[in-house]
Amino acid sequence: MMTLETFFEKFALFADAPDAVAKMRELVLEWAATGRLCHSDSNEWREGELGDVIELISGQHLLANEHNHQRRGIPYLTGPSDFGDKHPIPTRWTEQPKVVAQPGDILITVKGSGVGKTNVLVDQPTAISRQLMAIRVLRADPDFVHVVVKRAAEHFQNAKTGIAIPGIGRREVLGLKLVLPPLAEQQRIVAKVDELMALCDRLALQQEERETRHAALARASLARFAEAPTPANLQWIFHQSYAIPPAALRKAILTLAVQGKLVPQDPNDEPAEASSESEALFDIPSGWQWKLLGELGLCRTGKTPPTSDPTNYGLGFPFIGPGQITPSGNFIASEKTITSKGLENSTEANVSDILMVCIGGSIGKAAVCQEPFGFNQQINSVRLERDLPEFVYLTVTAQYFQEQVLANASGSATPIINKGKWEQIPIPLPPLAEQRRIVAKVDELMAWVDALETQLATARTTATALLAAAVAELTSNHFTPTH
Repeated sequence: MMTLETFFEKFALFADAPDAVAKMRELVLEWAATGRLCHSDSNEWREGELGDVIELISGQHLLANEHNHQRRGIPYLTGPSDFGDKHPIPTRWTEQPKVVAQPGDILITVKGSGVGKTNVLVDQPTAISRQLMAIRVLRADPDFVHVVVKRAAEHFQNAKTGIAIPGIGRREVLGLKLVLPPLAEQQRIVAKVDELMALCDRLALQQEERETRHAALARASLARFAEAPTPANLQWIFHQSYAIPPAALRKAILTLAVQGKLVPQDPNDEPAEASSESEALFDIPSGWQWKLLGELGLCRTGKTPPTSDPTNYGLGFPFIGPGQITPSGNFIASEKTITSKGLENSTEANVSDILMVCIGGSIGKAAVCQEPFGFNQQINSVRLERDLPEFVYLTVTAQYFQEQVLANASGSATPIINKGKWEQIPIPLPPLAEQRRIVAKVDELMAWVDALETQLATARTTATALLAAAVAELTSNHFTPTH
């Protein structure tokens, strides 16, 4: 039968589950508040409500001229924003307190988004706002009562009412159900909680250290591969001991691709066409050329057919906006369609055209057209004359190009890059034969990244399932108390 100690011992099995340590903390509080951390078989337990053992003091707001930041008077707490890890950290003081909490009181948030959050007052009498209540324990161990109240945080969240300022009232706090063991048992439970929470702290620290160490290894591996993208160094990227985030891998692969570091150059390849207008943003191999995006083909901005003419809309062709382009470079089916006339009054994308969102929070999303459709004015397109669409797509989704889009965009709240600036962004172009080799290599590597992402997801799913099974066993009716 699993005990809480064996649960901790098996932590490595589900350490990859989301919020594993947080779940362990919840279990500790759950067991403490329900008697599962008891050290004896005593039957002297009694059930009741929180109101049986406390006095509850409701706070009251002070006006702006009744508090200050100059440390005059006593501290004044306005809400959970003044809470520290364990004890409050006041930022305001008052010489005109209305409701005063005393050292040892448990402060609970009863209004706003932080309903249920708690802190313990230790230093001195402190004024509290109406966002807080003070729980003054009269007939129990205060630390044990705090354990019970912390365990009820989710209960209080679910009990809150109101729209503008949701909250709970005195009835919800006073009516909280609790099981009260003898005082000596309460104190032993609190000591056990402190011990197990300290263990949770150590586990959390170990996870942070592991993540920091793995991040450093990941950066070093990416740097090593960037310096020499050989198969041997590629193995470091897919090392079993740590996981480089798939997003970072994809970004690194694209960067290497557009810098000419992903496949070897062939001196027999016909060089790319030269351009006299484009500046060089970074070094590229011999045989490559920098060209402006607008030199690669026809650049256009989308257009919405006039809605005043109903014959523009109906069965015929999809009509897309930014929402139909996914971050991964795919198209989502459009609910809006336009007729042949509507397509004439829009901007048409043909197969192999490259489209990019050029306004708003999703600026920079791009995709290669797979079927004819119309697109709106929030999207620009380029129809290539000679170069491989798949390679140019890799280039415009690479980090350097995305940074150029943002650098040339106007507006901060809603960034937008017009067609004139968009088509002036330089593109590093290899020979056409090398473009094909690069695209093939990127496809191969991206398939590996997809497989890695699946492995990571499977590992998280397995860890989550193991954690859920362990929790289910611990929280079932058949449990073994800890000793």
